[in-house]
Amino acid sequence: MEPAPAMPKRRAGTAQGITLVTVAFLPIVAIVSMFPAVPAIIEHFSKSDPSAMAKVPAMVSAPGLTIALLALVAGLLVDRYGRRRLLLVSTSLYGIVGAAPFFLDSIDQIYASRLALGVAEAAILTTLNTLVGDYWEEKDRRFWLTMQGLLGPFLGSAVILASGYLTQFQWNATFLIYLVGFPAFFASYAFLYEPESDETVRKMLGMDEAPTAFPWNAVLTFAGFTLLGSALYYVFIINGGMVWQEIGVKDASEIGRLTTIPSLFVMAGAGVFWFTGKFGIRWQLFALFALLGVGLLVIGMIHDWRGMVVGMAIQQTGAGMAVPCLVAWAQSKLPFAHRGRGMGIWTACFFFGQFTSPLLVSALRVSSGTMQGAFQIAGGFGLACALLVLIVVSGRARDAAPIGA
Repeated sequence: MEPAPAMPKRRAGTAQGITLVTVAFLPIVAIVSMFPAVPAIIEHFSKSDPSAMAKVPAMVSAPGLTIALLALVAGLLVDRYGRRRLLLVSTSLYGIVGAAPFFLDSIDQIYASRLALGVAEAAILTTLNTLVGDYWEEKDRRFWLTMQGLLGPFLGSAVILASGYLTQFQWNATFLIYLVGFPAFFASYAFLYEPESDETVRKMLGMDEAPTAFPWNAVLTFAGFTLLGSALYYVFIINGGMVWQEIGVKDASEIGRLTTIPSLFVMAGAGVFWFTGKFGIRWQLFALFALLGVGLLVIGMIHDWRGMVVGMAIQQTGAGMAVPCLVAWAQSKLPFAHRGRGMGIWTACFFFGQFTSPLLVSALRVSSGTMQGAFQIAGGFGLACALLVLIVVSGRARDAAPIGA
């Protein structure tokens, strides 16, 4: 008797792509939704807690620290228990603990809920980045990462607008936005599936000669550059407002008007990521660090709003490349068996960079005397990282094949 034919491997399509792009936006909500609400939250708690001015910003950034600490654990769980199950648990947890502050009136309780939110985000980020690597080969993977970069600015603007209206209604109403975790749960339940191992296919192609060995050399390389890239990525996001003040632009509405056009260059960065795919990851990374470095350097050297707009446009182009470029590089180096742990390390490094960036910039500001001086040093460091990429990242075809070519 002839053996029964093997069942065809399920292929991911548009439904899976849209679902993962949407789920990927959940951690961004945790940051951008808080911007309009922070003053109202401080005002609410300052009446009973004199330290509210310091506690509220710490509460906003609390999930990032939890993500950095727990992402590797999430990666281990992904590899051991599967991708889909952990994503379903984490998206539902996101909706519960994210919206919890709407029912709380204690800054300490809200801070605890934000730490729990970081647990959910660590699992979401690690799992979805792992699934992108599981579902698609390099070209399709690059397409969906590009879509994520293009849609992000529009979704972010919508969340900020909604948060502003909700905050006018009630000081903590913005936390209701986190209920979006439940639609994300239902979409994941309906459209996502547990992927099959790619071990057999990789063996047939002569890859992963030692499939049980964790690829430490590759992981340490992309983890190191991810940490550097994340620290540079957040320099402007966290400290850009202080530079506007140093050049004499202090009105919030004017700053918003002047930053509208250059902020759209994030989408240009996604386009650059797509275009540079034909040249290989080495040159993609070089472009990423060079754009961030030049942009920060220009911002640190200009003296009026015109120069600031130019510097922002360059820096935002690099920022638009950052996440898709670093994620795609990491995914291309990880076999199925180790993809969860590898992406857990990537997530931990990216958010540890977020946590340390303001601390480093603050030290540079004290050393140089101005925030613009700190930006100049950060820009020079970015250019040094671009040169380091050319030295460290291999240009050989096997190690640095074009993403999507």
